[in-house]
Amino acid sequence: MSYSRSVEIRWSDLDPNFHVRHSVYYDWGAYCRVCFLNENGFTAKAMQLNNVGPIIFREEAVFKREILPSDTIEIFLELKQCKKDFSKWTMVHKIVKNKTTIAAILTIDGAWLDTTLRKLTIPNISLAKGFDNIPKAEDFLWLD
Repeated sequence: MSYSRSVEIRWSDLDPNFHVRHSVYYDWGAYCRVCFLNENGFTAKAMQLNNVGPIIFREEAVFKREILPSDTIEIFLELKQCKKDFSKWTMVHKIVKNKTTIAAILTIDGAWLDTTLRKLTIPNISLAKGFDNIPKAEDFLWLD
């Protein structure tokens, strides 16, 4: 199973070298994972009702190939590792151009924040079930 989203390259995504500027890759990763979360019960309303929201500790991009305005782009989402209670996790986004070339790999480490207490928390079971639907990486690891 895989999950992906396609994006169009906009004029505003380009830098003076006429390729996609670095910060756009992060925006594409956020777009892909928010689409997945919304489709699997982690809507803004559900998170607000449960006083929970995602927090990112680390976000890293490894750029492999430049993306030009004429390229087609698809972003793939995978869960790389996760605590068994879904409290902390690592996601990977592969940004693929023209169906075959990995242009970048984004990796994020995150957790869930109790938006009332402003402390890390564990999502309730109904939200956790939706999060468990994220396709697992080939080398996926459950953490204790």
